[in-house]
Amino acid sequence: MTRNAFKMKLKPGFEAEYKKRHDDIWPELVKELEAAGVSDYSIYLDEETLTLFAFQKLKDHNSAAALPQTAIVKKWWSYMGDIMETNPDHSPMSVVLPEVFHMD
Repeated sequence: MTRNAFKMKLKPGFEAEYKKRHDDIWPELVKELEAAGVSDYSIYLDEETLTLFAFQKLKDHNSAAALPQTAIVKKWWSYMGDIMETNPDHSPMSVVLPEVFHMD
């Protein structure tokens, strides 16, 4: 199992909408994430900077690297693109964060 953390950026004024969209996350997206080996997935919001901090666990021998090529992930990116900072392919701009401490 691997722990994965990254940050993204929310556009100003969309805090409630971001939460609403994730409260209503599409079951087919959850199924795709789980099938790829993603679990224990949480996203936190720093309300002062609008930085989103994401944490997830990846099973050994996961296929998470292939998720960006799936139709459902591309559809989700398009759906979220109006409220987040994104790349030209509509993926969220994200920065991988190295783990510097962990305690079980």
